[in-house]
Formats: sequence, C-alpha cells, structure tokens
Amino acid sequence: MATGRSDYPNQINNVLGFPYIFRGALDVRATTINMEMKIAAAQALAQLAREDVPDEVAAAYGQRPKFGPDYLIPVPFDPRLISYVPPAIAKAAMDTGVARRPIIDMEAYAQQLRNRRDPIAGVLQRVFERLRRQPKRVVFAEGEEEQVIRAAVSFVSRGLGTAMLVGREDARKSDREARRRRTPRGR
Repeated sequence: MATGRSDYPNQINNVLGFPYIFRGALDVRATTINMEMKIAAAQALAQLAREDVPDEVAAAYGQRPKFGPDYLIPVPFDPRLISYVPPAIAKAAMDTGVARRPIIDMEAYAQQLRNRRDPIAGVLQRVFERLRRQPKRVVFAEGEEEQVIRAAVSFVSRGLGTAMLVGREDARKSDREARRRRTPRGR
C-alpha cells in the first residue's frame, strides 16, 4: 500500500504524476484530463516500478531498489518517467476522444521526450537504430562484474546484437592470488 507520508518508502509524490500528466495532455491538446488518463498514469507508474532500476537511480539512492513491499512506485528522480507517463496519458486521451491533436507515432514521441532530457540520447538512438538494422557481436570485458552483465543484457534485449562476456572464472580467487604475490615474504 502506498501513502502520502514522506517518512515511508512508498510515498506517492505529486512530482510523479502531475508534470507528466500535463505533458501528455498538452502534447495532444486534450480538452480535459479525464479518469482514463489518470488511470493510464497510474498504470504507467506501476509498469515502470516493475522494471530494473537504471544505474543513475541506484547511485543516487545508494542501493538498487527492486519491486516489492518497500518499492511499489518509481522514485521521483527516475529519468524514465518522462518517456513512460506522457505517452500513456496521450494514448488515453486519444482513446477517449479528448485529444484534438493525435500523435501518430508513439515510439517517436517517447524518443522525443527522452531527447529533451538528454540531447546525447538522440545521437545514441540513431546509433541504436543502425545496430538494429545490422546487429553486431560485441565483447564485454570484465564479464564477472554486475554492471557489465546488466549492460550486456540490455544490449541483447534492445535487439542491438549478441553479447559475449569475457571475465575471470573466479574473480575472488584471482584477487587473493594477486595480493599474495604482491605481499613480501616473511609477512
């Protein structure tokens, strides 16, 4: 259950909904914000909470939240909110007939929203589109590291190609051996 109290981890914060509801409504020139649009926002937030949290959110919070009793909704600073909630609102507005300017390509609209947050994302998107047309095999070094594994999974799930992880079989054992070789004898 979520709450409005800020001393609980599942606080519903206005910043999660209002800016994004208005962005989606304004982009389709909606005549009103109806209940279907509000429900679409809630469903978009619920879907986002179930997905893997990006590294920048994990770094900001000092941990990687996972969907469960203490993490039901995304954190207010999740950069993906801008590309999840407004498209859901815009689609609900179009579906219910309150949109005066429908959006034809929702994926392009979501990408445009991502680009507003980060202009470099537009350049990367063009690179990703090219990779999708001609997938590549990419070698990921330090394949035993969690961040590298996540990057490889993301690469494959986005349809950019195949990933090959290269790493040490037993990183801890190798680290102990390296330390032992560096330690002077007699200690």
